[in-house]
Amino acid sequence: MNYNHLRYFWEVAHDGNLTRTAARLNLSQSAISVQIRKLEDRLGQRVFERRNRQLHLTEAGRIALDYADTIFGAGREMIATLRRTGSAQQVLRVGALATLSRNFQIEFLRPLLGKPQVELVLRSGTSIELMQALETLSLDVVLTNRAPTADALTSFIVHPVSQQTVSLIGKPERIEGGETLFDLLASNPMIVPTLESPVRAGFDALCAQLGVRPVLAAEVDDMAMMRLLAREGIGLAVLPPIVVKNELESGLLKEADHVIGLSESFHAVTAKRKFPNPLLDVLFERPDKSRSLP
Repeated sequence: MNYNHLRYFWEVAHDGNLTRTAARLNLSQSAISVQIRKLEDRLGQRVFERRNRQLHLTEAGRIALDYADTIFGAGREMIATLRRTGSAQQVLRVGALATLSRNFQIEFLRPLLGKPQVELVLRSGTSIELMQALETLSLDVVLTNRAPTADALTSFIVHPVSQQTVSLIGKPERIEGGETLFDLLASNPMIVPTLESPVRAGFDALCAQLGVRPVLAAEVDDMAMMRLLAREGIGLAVLPPIVVKNELESGLLKEADHVIGLSESFHAVTAKRKFPNPLLDVLFERPDKSRSLP
């Protein structure tokens, strides 16, 4: 394998345009095309096909790109790791589920906030996007409340970070008055997670046990949006208190005294790496409790 050929293919595949890549690399289009043809000869497969005057990856090209991402990502990681010296700037690349509590993210990263020579690169996205970035070494850790499913093709390590009690939270006027749990659920519209959430399953089971048919004000998959809706006073939110920490401290929102027996689990997911980012050691106080996914 000639990795120069692979590099040119990788550059074009990510740019999606041969002309743009040639201009960026200060090379002729024909020179890059020759390198890609040599790669195709070595692989015995076409990596691009031209449709409507545009380049599109073939199936073999998509497979090659996945491998190239891993190869060149590992190269960047090697250089960054082996060049580390005493006061060098250290970078931690953190991905977080777009719907995850911002307060939880801040609490997890707090040991590194404001530290000299530490830069945090924060990225949000879907679970699929983030796990792919973790596999290709574009991220060092992913924060989520939905641990990835194990399969034969991934090598993730799931670190349990926190298990937060879930409460009923709303404007003080909705909470105060000494109502029973039945009364609170029956007399207030509810802001609940969507059906995919384990917390929602637990909430539905609780209502069935109490014989309550709650009125739903909103079904939301985003903790930040649940927090805003609770602030608007449209109903009681089924949330971990950490999501609305500031509002509880200021008195804008109040947590009901009733224990509803639900909790939300938060995880930090890493990939098995020979040279893990040393900044992760600062964040993981109990690495012995991590769970490896084969």
